Amino acid sequence: MWDPLLLVIFGFFIGILASMTAVGGGVFIVPILTFFYDFRVNSATGTSLTAIIFTAIASTINYARQKRIYYKTGLLLAVTAAPGAYLGGWIAKITQEQLLGLIFGVFLILVAARMIVSLARRKEADKTLPVKTDAELVRSGKIIIIGVALGFFGGFASGLLGIGGGTLIVPIMAFALGMPIHLATATSMFTMIFTATSGVAEYYQSGLVNFPIALLFAAGTVVGAQVGAYTSKKISNRNLTVIFSIMLTVAGANMILKYM
Repeated sequence: MWDPLLLVIFGFFIGILASMTAVGGGVFIVPILTFFYDFRVNSATGTSLTAIIFTAIASTINYARQKRIYYKTGLLLAVTAAPGAYLGGWIAKITQEQLLGLIFGVFLILVAARMIVSLARRKEADKTLPVKTDAELVRSGKIIIIGVALGFFGGFASGLLGIGGGTLIVPIMAFALGMPIHLATATSMFTMIFTATSGVAEYYQSGLVNFPIALLFAAGTVVGAQVGAYTSKKISNRNLTVIFSIMLTVAGANMILKYM
C-alpha cells in the first residue's frame, strides 16, 4: 500500500534534482514505482510522464523569470520530439518488461558516460566557445537539421522510458548545438512540456497511467522544481554536468540490477 505523504516527499526531492538537471524526474520515479510499489515498467513510465508534465510546467515558469529559455530552439526540437514521444509510448506498451528495464538502465549509463567524456575533453567549454543566441541557432541550417533529427530520438526515449526527454535533449543542446548547460537545462524543461504530454496521450489510451499516484508525485515535484530552478543558477556548468551524470549512472545501475 502506498503512503500519500511519502509520495509527495519523494516528489519534492525529485523535483529539485529534475529541475536542476532537466532529467524530468523519470529516472527516479520509474525505479521507485517498480522497486517499491510493484508497478510494471510500462505502467510506471506512463505514470512518471504524467507527473513530469507538472514538473516541466513549474520549472519553465521559474526559468522564464530568469530569462534562461531559448523558446525558438525549444519549439524547434519539440516539432519532432513530440511525435517521437508518442511513438516511443506505443512501442513501450508492446515491449517485454525485462527488456524495457534493461534498455532503460543501459541507456542512462551511456548518456552519463558521454557527458563525462565530453566534459573531460573540454574544461569549462563555455568560457572558450562563443555562445550563440536563440535567433542565431534557429537560423543555422546545420543546427536545424541536427536539432530536428536528434530531437526526434530525444522524444522517442522520453515516450519509451518515461524520462521526460531531458537526458537526451540536454546533451543535444549542450554538445551538438553548443548551448551552455544552464541554458540547455532550462530550455529542455520547456520542450519537455510538449514531449511528456505527447507520450502521456499514448499511455492514457492504453490505460497505463495511475493518475492518483502521478498527482501525488506532482504535488511534491512542483514545489521542488522551484527550489531546483533557483539552486541551479548558483552552480557552475562543470559541477552541474557532474551532478547530472552521477544521477543518471546511479539510476541506470539500479534498473540493470533489477532486471538482469
